[in-house]
Amino acid sequence: MSVESIPKDLRGLRACLVCSLIKTLDQFEFDRCDNCEEFLRLKSNREAVYDCTSSNFDGMVAMMSPEDGWVAKWQRITRLNKGIYAISVSGKLPPSYIREMKSRGFTYRSRDTSQRT
Repeated sequence: MSVESIPKDLRGLRACLVCSLIKTLDQFEFDRCDNCEEFLRLKSNREAVYDCTSSNFDGMVAMMSPEDGWVAKWQRITRLNKGIYAISVSGKLPPSYIREMKSRGFTYRSRDTSQRT
């Protein structure tokens, strides 16, 4: 997601529950999640977009150089694509997606920092 493609009205934005990438609902549906499409399959699937993204998130960071930036290290997103990311995303991925990730060798870590003790 480039800076030019950020909508002026931020209320329509959603964040991926797996990687915290921020896009609009339409961008997730038409363009997919740049990091998680392999196991979330959001492209052309609005129901999956609603299941796997959240409109309730806190903060935004722009990541341009994943391997060099301290923010990417702090957010544990150094292996992800350039883009705009939420600092915390409220919600939990449905169990069926967690099982799919596990079967492909990925570990799901909630991006919801409000539930950590």
